[in-house]
Amino acid sequence: MTAAEVVAELHPGMTIGIGGWGSRRKPMSLVRAMCRSDLADLTIVSYGGPDVGLLLAAGKVRKLIYGFVSLDSIPLEPHFRAARQSGAIEFSEYDEGMLQWGLYAAVCRLPFLPTRAGLGSDVLRVNPGLRTVSSPYDGEELLAVPALRLDAALVHASRADPHGNAQFLGPDPYFDDLFCMAADQAYLSCEQVVPTPELTESAPVQTLRIQRWMVAGVVEAPCGAHFTSCDPDYGRDEWFQREYANAAADPAAWASFRASYLDQDEAGYPAAVASGRAARTAGPAIPRLPDLQAPPQPGRRSAPSPAPRPGGVTARSWPARSASSRP
Repeated sequence: MTAAEVVAELHPGMTIGIGGWGSRRKPMSLVRAMCRSDLADLTIVSYGGPDVGLLLAAGKVRKLIYGFVSLDSIPLEPHFRAARQSGAIEFSEYDEGMLQWGLYAAVCRLPFLPTRAGLGSDVLRVNPGLRTVSSPYDGEELLAVPALRLDAALVHASRADPHGNAQFLGPDPYFDDLFCMAADQAYLSCEQVVPTPELTESAPVQTLRIQRWMVAGVVEAPCGAHFTSCDPDYGRDEWFQREYANAAADPAAWASFRASYLDQDEAGYPAAVASGRAARTAGPAIPRLPDLQAPPQPGRRSAPSPAPRPGGVTARSWPARSASSRP
């Protein structure tokens, strides 16, 4: 599939979950395609980052259900901040664990799951629709987190085969598998499409957190998470993220940013980023993305293998794990 074909499967008014975490491994090529579409009145469920920001800026969101919305190195996503402060859309602010529990309830096809998370906090005050239940065993009061059933989910992975078996080579899978299983249809973008046997040639089978039965379509999108990170292929593009955040603070600057990077199709995006970087910076880009390139041409099965990163890590090598009912 292509990003445009994925978006053609989505419809106004849908509840859409977006995987990743903050400014990490977001399916940004799919999000940009959504921004260029006529989608509207969406309910978005996300551990949010620039995915949420772009959709808010494009006027696509009616309601947002979130655990946080952050750019990591920039604590609060600027478009989210503006929308939250103005009350421009409807918001449901959950504890991070509550959001996971809501997705898991949907996976289990349960109406809710009980938890202690959120009790004793302002979660109940800012979400007056939430209810508590009493344990039938000891009478303990627990918060009943409603199932977050999704019409569709969008996630990004390191590699996948053409059938939808997907692999995460970074240190954290986040909750992308829950997003896929909680959705009626899930769509996966990935850095590289490879034959099925290659997925376990250099990485353990435990990295295959998404199986083909969870996925309705696969999009090969080299650097499809840019400007968020997709370890070990590339880190977050801090230069571009600062450009994004600075532009969000001024309507004229945002109009220029949108025209430069967002209004064109995905094929022109890598060149636009490279051109903008060259115009704005005197030295080499930090972080450097040597493999930011145009999407594959129709008929080409897979992207070329990326150049080795420092320490010998490539998309084909397994990195050491870091120590460190719809609403």
